[in-house]
Amino acid sequence: MKHFLRMLIQVCLYFYCKFLWRCLKFVMRKLTGRCELQRICYNTKPGASRTMKIETSLRGSKSKLLQTSVTVHLDAIEKTIEDIMELKKINPDINPQLGISLQACLLQIVGYRNLIADVEKLRREPYDSDNSQHEEMLLKLWKFLKPNTPLASRISKQWCEIGFQGDDPKTDFRGMGLLGLYNLQYFAERDATAAQQVLSDSLHPKCSKFSKTEWEQKRMDKAIGYSFAIVGINITDLAYNLLAI
Repeated sequence: MKHFLRMLIQVCLYFYCKFLWRCLKFVMRKLTGRCELQRICYNTKPGASRTMKIETSLRGSKSKLLQTSVTVHLDAIEKTIEDIMELKKINPDINPQLGISLQACLLQIVGYRNLIADVEKLRREPYDSDNSQHEEMLLKLWKFLKPNTPLASRISKQWCEIGFQGDDPKTDFRGMGLLGLYNLQYFAERDATAAQQVLSDSLHPKCSKFSKTEWEQKRMDKAIGYSFAIVGINITDLAYNLLAI
């Protein structure tokens, strides 16, 4: 019985989405004199909520023009908006704000998709020790985090001091690829004071300059005793998954 009811609900939802929703939009257009895009732009405040509603509306349209408008190149957005206004028979002189609102939404939608593509490209690019740019980034990470401690050699136990698992950090970037290294270097370079403080907090008490009493006091207010680099890569993984949702 439960299986039958589930199927019945799914069938009802299908017919609602396929037919009734389109009928409702038609009725609303006749009653308000505005298409769905106009109603969203005029009734929803600027921001993520409006942009998401606009994207859903465009993707769910029967028109190929509207469906593909969310994937156009940034340079083609203005022309795309003109085509949408013409398709929907909206006079831009009477509705000047609509074009501005649609442009803002499309810039966010397309920009977000491009951001995801760029991030994914970095994530898929493996760390290559034969690539001079990759090696330069890795060595810069050491210099930013340990400015007063020279690195003895490229393959060294010293990497463990900043939270890598072994002598060669390249093996720790497998999950996030070059994206993990980019984020670690960005943090270490752009906010060096905070990065070095976080690194200091991550060190085991044996590697710290604090006395036992100071360390116990420090333990009460700050998270300590973790691998700086590995945790940084895991945070990159978390941010990546949140971005892709």
